[in-house]
Formats: sequence, structure tokens, C-alpha cells
Amino acid sequence: MMEAVGNGMPTGDKLVLRGLKFHGYHGVKPEEKTLGQKFVIDVDAWMDLRSAGKSDDLSDTLSYTAIYRIVKEVVEGQSQNLLESVAQMIASKIFTNHPQISAVRVQVRKPHVAVPGSLDYLGVEIIRYRSIDAPN
Repeated sequence: MMEAVGNGMPTGDKLVLRGLKFHGYHGVKPEEKTLGQKFVIDVDAWMDLRSAGKSDDLSDTLSYTAIYRIVKEVVEGQSQNLLESVAQMIASKIFTNHPQISAVRVQVRKPHVAVPGSLDYLGVEIIRYRSIDAPN
């Protein structure tokens, strides 16, 4: 079972997806909506993995591809102005489609940003809890 520690970060078992890359059309600038750009997504999805660890049976866990498909659908889907909206849509769909997920962390990065100076990426990261953000 997932528990929150003092800083609000969930603890316990989780599925981890890192560096999912998709082309999307999110942003407030006209060129972002027409040309699009690459987005890089990380997801942590907290759920109890004890049964799967003991049984070695896929039916006791959640396939990574189920979460991957949600991220792909959102990032390659309808244009959003804000990365915050993209992250929230991913988290909401994960909760809606997979009731065994108790919390999610979603990071949305834009590696190619038109700002002066050198950087790896700009982006947002959200943490959502089913008990708070998607109750029954």
C-alpha cells in the first residue's frame, strides 16, 4: 500500500516509465500549435506489486504498455496550451482506467525551447493521489 512521507512524496511499490518521447502540439505560441515539438514524459505509478512479485503472473500487475498508451494518446492528441494540462490529463486517465493505481507522478519535459541560454529541458512535474484527486 502507498503511503505519503513528510514531504508529500508517495512511498512503496511503483511502476516506472522513463523517457517516453512523442511529437505533440502543445504550447501557447502559434508555431508550437502548427509545427509541434518533441515532449519527453516520465511516469511513476504507485500500486501494490506484492502479488505480482510472488506469482510472476502479468494478471497480478499492470502492463507498462497500458500506461504508455495513455501517455501517447494524450501527448499526440488534442493540443493544450499548458504542460500542466498535459500532465493532469495523463494522471486523470491513469486513475480512470486503472483503479489499482493509488498515486502518480507525471513529468512533462520540453527539450527544445526557444529561450536564450543553454539548458537540457524545461517542464512540469505533478504528483496526484487517488484519495484526493480522483475519489470514488
